[in-house]
Amino acid sequence: MDKAIPSIRQAADLLANNILSFLDYYDLTYEKSLLAAGKTRDEAARLIGWDWTHGVGIYALYRMAQRLGDRDIPEKIRDWFSRRIAVGLPEKNVNTVCPLLTMACLCEDRKDPAFLPILEEWTRWIMEEMPRTEERGIQHGHAELENRGHLWDDTLFMTVLFLAKAGVLLGREECVREAEYQFLLHVKYLTDRSTGLWYHGWTFEGRHNFAKALWGRGNCWITIFVPEFLEIADPGPAIRRMARETLRTQAAALVRLQDESGLWHTLLDDETSYLEASCSAGFCAGMLKGLEAGLLPESVRPCARRALEGVLANLTADGELKNVSYGTNIGYALEDYKNVPLRKMHYGQALALLAVLNAL
Repeated sequence: MDKAIPSIRQAADLLANNILSFLDYYDLTYEKSLLAAGKTRDEAARLIGWDWTHGVGIYALYRMAQRLGDRDIPEKIRDWFSRRIAVGLPEKNVNTVCPLLTMACLCEDRKDPAFLPILEEWTRWIMEEMPRTEERGIQHGHAELENRGHLWDDTLFMTVLFLAKAGVLLGREECVREAEYQFLLHVKYLTDRSTGLWYHGWTFEGRHNFAKALWGRGNCWITIFVPEFLEIADPGPAIRRMARETLRTQAAALVRLQDESGLWHTLLDDETSYLEASCSAGFCAGMLKGLEAGLLPESVRPCARRALEGVLANLTADGELKNVSYGTNIGYALEDYKNVPLRKMHYGQALALLAVLNAL
């Protein structure tokens, strides 16, 4: 940890302030990609202002407000939503669903007539119009690529958590059941049975797992997803048991692969790939929450504590998490993952914030 950060609580404050100051950052690299994909400048601007990166960021802020009883942060998030709604929401896709998880949480706390119609509209779209793969999986299409026939591990955090939350909030049990099905389908096609880790993606068109990448951040979405999903959806005993065992098997593999620094490599089983801090923060957050919920054995706790130390060692005095890889599409070769650049991103600070909050 930077010498200027004396406590985990202060680290949480620094991370939260960094996220809040970064929410309206205009990513010119992303704009270039969106324009190349055929978006207009207005369409690109809406996507740059509202995407999964923001969704992870504001969800971490909301969790901080819950954990610490902070009344100001929810109002700041509501203000951010109001600004984005005034500009106009972006196109609907897997990633742009992500901010709605926090909107649903805020509506659960206090109904908002400006938010409820949006939640209802997007929930209806997911259930009735969202592109599907074979076996009715949620196709991980995003602003740049259709990804026809693709399942990605990211989808569970980006869309399925919201679908479960919306089902509970709106009294639509069929949405919760659909979220359960999506979880099971993703387990079926993305789990590497030999390790318990997850592949980044699956294609029904080629019926393979692309480069068979055991990608760090993709795996951390699962570590975080399982305890969050069980808390939100409260599924029956069979699905709860399946989720618990999925998390335990993954965690056991992560314990074996952790670097002495407390971090993990961006390709979990490849020591020649760089150490990546955002996935490490996500693993730490998910492990600590899994331990708190009784989903993981105590033997995992030392690994989670080393991960926390590794994350804090990568935190700057102004609350930025260093060594965070940029947004990552499916790689067709393992080398693709090694070549992803390191950048300051909302989700780096957000995943670190979830980790330190669960350590308080």
